Amino acid sequence: MKVAVVGAGNGGTAVATDLAYRGHEVTLIKTSTSIHDDNFNYLLDNAGHMTLDEFGEFKSGDIALVTRDLSAVKGCPVVIIYVQTNYHESVIERLAPLLEDGQILLINPGYLSTAYVLKHCKKDVIVAEATSSFIDCRIRQPGMIKVGFRNVRNPIGIYPRSRREEAIAVLDQLGFPLVYWNSVVETALHNPNMIVHTVGAVMSIPRVEKTNGDYCMYHEVFTPAVWRILEKLDAEKMDVLEHLGFPRIPYVEACKFRNSLDDDRDAKEVFFWYAGMPTRAKGPTSVESRYISEDVPQGIVMLEALGKALNIATPVAAGLIEIASAALGRDLRAEGRTIERLGRENIEKILRDCGK
Repeated sequence: MKVAVVGAGNGGTAVATDLAYRGHEVTLIKTSTSIHDDNFNYLLDNAGHMTLDEFGEFKSGDIALVTRDLSAVKGCPVVIIYVQTNYHESVIERLAPLLEDGQILLINPGYLSTAYVLKHCKKDVIVAEATSSFIDCRIRQPGMIKVGFRNVRNPIGIYPRSRREEAIAVLDQLGFPLVYWNSVVETALHNPNMIVHTVGAVMSIPRVEKTNGDYCMYHEVFTPAVWRILEKLDAEKMDVLEHLGFPRIPYVEACKFRNSLDDDRDAKEVFFWYAGMPTRAKGPTSVESRYISEDVPQGIVMLEALGKALNIATPVAAGLIEIASAALGRDLRAEGRTIERLGRENIEKILRDCGK
């Protein structure tokens, strides 16, 4: 199948390589010149050849087309957006006139970017939102990606629900272990970074600055007191889910679902097993890291926006936004996924699709 991957960073390049390895005709499109240009140039010079190092097992794929031309999405049944969520709206706005009726736009992760598709795209496309990146990885050198972890299950929400079976028939051909949930709202709220990155990074700001990032958040920060803060934020997320009629699934249970096939294991134990893996990267290395500068405005502000739309209080979310904004010296709420930016009418349309 022809697949376009928009975004040539760590995750996008890994997924493009993985798809090519499994025989798909893949187009990889770079949307910026800010990072990973050395790897992109390597791909241009080496006919799209890229290798995944997955715990000593090497898998290579030849990406059919490597380009900066967004119009290359034309003719691809599936278009995967794999850029930082801060840039979702701008990329979707640029893509919108190039998309074709019937295409599936898979946004990974989603964070309710369906609202941006409704805002900018007038084509009859299907939107699929993933909860989190399929492959945890880093580009170690041009031509080589080191895989740290691969989800065993990947929750996906489909909009509109009336096109769900049509979308599943196509997406199942990709070969990833996809599991289809009820709505893009459900998958957006279960993005793990909204809970674990934000609380972990905000609560370890002194450690980040003292060590210049020479520590591992996942290994060190989740003490009992910090864990209680995480659980309070998670409860606010579940309040929204419950109001919408979705299961009240805690962060750790969703984490276990993605990371382990052993349903009998304790969910919190699975999280600390995952967090303690030696492959966890150091950092965050800066207070300006995406753990705060991306996941607070794109995740927690989105949670707060949904809470406001449904008249549900989210005081811990609001407090973390204020603290993070003070630490960075700018208004992260103004940068984020507020009701105004997502569009109240778009939120209402998505909620109606959920039956609300």
